[in-house]
Amino acid sequence: MLPFLKAFLVGGILCVIGQILIDKTKLTSGRILVLYVCVGCILGGLGLYQPLEEFGGAGATVPLTGFGFRLAEGVMKEVDSAGILGIFTGGLKAAAGGITAAVVFALIVALFANPKEK
Repeated sequence: MLPFLKAFLVGGILCVIGQILIDKTKLTSGRILVLYVCVGCILGGLGLYQPLEEFGGAGATVPLTGFGFRLAEGVMKEVDSAGILGIFTGGLKAAAGGITAAVVFALIVALFANPKEK
């Protein structure tokens, strides 16, 4: 039960920060999403996101900060093994599963959704 609580707390804190940014700033949702990915990349590059991921589990890997961390981690590993070309290929290799899932689920929803104009 403890891993679920840790994931809930870490994910909840990340969501609360996002909600505060929405409510208290003039940042659009899209800019906040980009900010979260960039923060995940920066914290991953500095080695600070890995301990958070180990502590929070899915609470740290599912939000966009986790996606940013996965991109940075993939780039660093690929640069170590393939050199400078890894800058371009590492992030995509590391995040391919998440990107594929997002595209497939978006396609499924688009097939069954009936959007209406407001």
